[in-house]
Amino acid sequence: MRRLLTVLAAAVPLVTAAVYLPSATAESSDSAAAPFRCASASLPLKAPAGTRIESVTAVSRPAGDVEVPPVSPLPGDTVKDVPAHCEVTVTVNHLGAEDHAKVQVWLPESSWNGRFQGVGGSAYAAGDYGAALSAAVKSGYATATTDAGVSTYVDVDWALDDQGKIDRTLLKNFASRSVHEAAVVAKQVISGVYGRSASYSYFNGCSTGGRQGYAEAQAHPDDFDGILANAPGINWDEFEVATLWPQVVMNEEHTYPTKCELDAATQAAVKACDTLDGAADGVIGDPAACGYDPRKLIGTTLECDGKQVTFTAADAAVIRKIWDGPRDTHGKKLWFGPTIGSELNDLAASAPDTDGTVKGQPFQVPAEWVSAFVKKQPSFDVTTIGYAEFEKLFRQSQAEYDKVIGTDDADLSGFRNSGGKLLTWHGQADQLIPTQGTVDYRERVEKKLGGAQRVDDFYRLFLVPGTNHCAGYGNTGPVPTDALGALTKWVEQGKAPQTLKASVTDAAGRTVTRDVCRYPLVPQYKGHGDIADAASFRCVRSHH
Repeated sequence: MRRLLTVLAAAVPLVTAAVYLPSATAESSDSAAAPFRCASASLPLKAPAGTRIESVTAVSRPAGDVEVPPVSPLPGDTVKDVPAHCEVTVTVNHLGAEDHAKVQVWLPESSWNGRFQGVGGSAYAAGDYGAALSAAVKSGYATATTDAGVSTYVDVDWALDDQGKIDRTLLKNFASRSVHEAAVVAKQVISGVYGRSASYSYFNGCSTGGRQGYAEAQAHPDDFDGILANAPGINWDEFEVATLWPQVVMNEEHTYPTKCELDAATQAAVKACDTLDGAADGVIGDPAACGYDPRKLIGTTLECDGKQVTFTAADAAVIRKIWDGPRDTHGKKLWFGPTIGSELNDLAASAPDTDGTVKGQPFQVPAEWVSAFVKKQPSFDVTTIGYAEFEKLFRQSQAEYDKVIGTDDADLSGFRNSGGKLLTWHGQADQLIPTQGTVDYRERVEKKLGGAQRVDDFYRLFLVPGTNHCAGYGNTGPVPTDALGALTKWVEQGKAPQTLKASVTDAAGRTVTRDVCRYPLVPQYKGHGDIADAASFRCVRSHH
């Protein structure tokens, strides 16, 4: 459960405390002639195409703390000092369907920065429950999110209808439709409350939220001027099945390395490849150049929970297969494995069963995708999957779901032509979504749209060494500190980011800084200077 809690909490797209001063075209609403109107009667909304608006409510909230409700499996939380704001809730229903998608729009009563920020969801939750909305309001944004008419983070009871068939209406909502409709509704609400439209529109999400950002760029290129989409769950139909691969390998090989043994392999890889960038900083600067082989650990004695454990050839074989990534029964690569240096225990967890037999403990999100959506049997035990069935499930997921939720269309010409900017950072130690899947997408966009230089004009990718999924917990590498600020400068001032500022506090309490390199560049130590200082590194071409 701890694994799931930390991952879900990390995916909330928080806005940094730094508030960028509005430019002349994003002036504060204080200077606008129209008064602030927080009343549903002042919001004559036009329903998005194919929908009807069921209800509209508007509530004034005084300045103070916002209580974020507990949403299983996450506990509740309190966001301090949120400015007075208007909370508008609009319920949207698709014609001929029984769905009820709620759009929440929060609008600061004063000091509006003239901008709109849509925020995304996490796992199977399409939107935010208050943490990201509060952070956006604190930074001066009018902000919005949607629940898409589905459920919470790990509740997929909505996947199948009463006949046991996929609920296509809700799946379309979750995949892309509702986040677009939320943007359409929110822009009207902003105009109704402030008496003028937002000067700029942004989207901010990570994981599922990152995938939603890409869905907007691909299918609705005019919705947002700038999209910050981090650790994106694009290639959904492939990576969700692919991340069960560690469980399949352990089941087929009848070998279940303990967390201690998995960690030993990761730590050995980091130690072996740490200095490839010239600096011994505990981080692999370019994991693609790391060729560490876990067979080097065979015969090593480990101290695991007070016991002496010997790392075996079977352990090494399993970990090699996990790092290598999914292959079909003929040895052809199906998808990418986890980046070397990322924690393996989230996807390769196991534990003794009631009878003492060790059994896999799959990560809940991909397990539910395979059982509920692919097998259409919510009670299906994914720990029983072998290599042949895995290949079948992988192909089936591609065939059934690529078009609706794959979010992998490389043709971003519409977004480019609209003048939009897409910025993504993805941790090189992401333990849940293989970083290479994002790289693969970026390279396909380059092939489609005329090469790296042309794509860099509107879409930039930054790979962050030592950072895990959505910078959740235990990051050894510095984490981007204000990627949204970098995006606003790009959109509003034309200043494209060459690097992203990042920092982390190390075990000794020191602040370590880095300038994260723009893909395909990687960090290289200059050979002199404090390795905790970003100025001691430069960005160079990868040597792999």
